[in-house]
Amino acid sequence: MKEAVIGIDIGGTYTKYGIVDREGNCLVEGYTNTSTHANFDDYLKDLCHAIANSMQNLKGTIEIRGVGMGAPNGNYYSGSIENAANLNWRGEIRVVEKMRKYYPELTVVLTNDANAAAIGEMVFGGAKNMKDFIVITLGTGLGSGLVVGGTLVYGNDGFAGELGHIIAQLNGRECGCGRKGCLETYASASGIRRTVYWLLSERQIDSELRDVSFNDLTAKMISEAALRGDPIAREAFDYTGWVLGSKLADTVAHSSPEAIFLLGGLANSKELIIQPTKKYMEESLLPIFRNKVKILLSSLPDMNAGVLGAGALVWNELNLHK
Repeated sequence: MKEAVIGIDIGGTYTKYGIVDREGNCLVEGYTNTSTHANFDDYLKDLCHAIANSMQNLKGTIEIRGVGMGAPNGNYYSGSIENAANLNWRGEIRVVEKMRKYYPELTVVLTNDANAAAIGEMVFGGAKNMKDFIVITLGTGLGSGLVVGGTLVYGNDGFAGELGHIIAQLNGRECGCGRKGCLETYASASGIRRTVYWLLSERQIDSELRDVSFNDLTAKMISEAALRGDPIAREAFDYTGWVLGSKLADTVAHSSPEAIFLLGGLANSKELIIQPTKKYMEESLLPIFRNKVKILLSSLPDMNAGVLGAGALVWNELNLHK
């Protein structure tokens, strides 16, 4: 019988899940709606019901060993989601405790979504043979997971490595966390949209993006415009790379990683974001770190990277406690 785990990626709109084997194959995948559930207990009941239905065809062929979950503000130590800005549920939600009611015999583990992606990169992706690396998720916001000496860094309270909320510019753009100037307001899919509209207001040059409303503009549209040579789109990527690269240089001084992996919507623009980020990071680095740190695209498939990361999280936990 094949061993497998359940990987769950909790997002603000949808929750993706999958049955993940030791080699990182998703035997079954599915999703359920997150945003329509005002009550977490109702949400969890529907999620576990959906997972059970999806597993019907695997009955008798697999043995489920554990459940791994990645979620915004997921705390590995407490097993709780704590005050996540883009989820409906406020306060501290004791996720692991509640999930164990459905899977009482299994190992259940929770962390934040970027930490799960870092574990996924280490177990299934491009960081398999690395001990020191960073994963940056460039989605609606900016998430990060730091691995030092082969161990994910959680810090004293479980919230270490929140690079999206280091200050990139004093008194800068308003952030959803309530502060101003956070890195994710500049270096993210939503951040580059804000940069485009700032540049459009500052530059008297033609751009195909002038005819697109802010609500309709996407990172993919900006990327496609940049590939066609649009000057505003290309400058937006350069500016984003400048902000991200200079802040990554600070992070390199803290942990001296072998590589930094980029993942998520904005990372799909590939060299458009990698090239300026690498350039400005190198310019900002202390000389002893220059030309040592690779910036790479994640090798996890973008569609189910969160599910694989959550699956890898519980496989890693099971390996630690053999």
